[in-house]
Amino acid sequence: MKHTAKGSLLTDIILETFKLNGLLVSEGDQLVKKLGLTSARWKVLGALSSGLGPMTVPDIARAMGQSRQAVQRLSNEMVKDGLLMTQINPGHQRAKFLILTDHGKRAYENAMQKQIPWVNAIASELKEADLEVTSSILKKLIAHLDT
Repeated sequence: MKHTAKGSLLTDIILETFKLNGLLVSEGDQLVKKLGLTSARWKVLGALSSGLGPMTVPDIARAMGQSRQAVQRLSNEMVKDGLLMTQINPGHQRAKFLILTDHGKRAYENAMQKQIPWVNAIASELKEADLEVTSSILKKLIAHLDT
């Protein structure tokens, strides 16, 4: 069996996405290192800053596309470091809600203040129409795979 032309192109996109993810994690780690964060911690803060309210570890894992175990480990560390705190979840006895502390909110805001000029500089080299198409296609792929 062989790839179709579109299957081959999508395979190339998937491989490039893997590479891009690694580069983004590395860049993100460097961007927020002086804030005492990592890309992984930044993602957790971002999920909780989304405005959806308190979230459980499984909620965050789904939002981030990460394993529940990885998010549990991170959130435990972040609670100890004062970035997050737990709250009773009336809908589930064991799955507590995680919420940002004031320290966590400031850390996320500081990370975003570093991200904005970084991303704006990269975006300035790209066409808006290309970015819109890329965003649309990525959202379609995620919707297809996120079942």
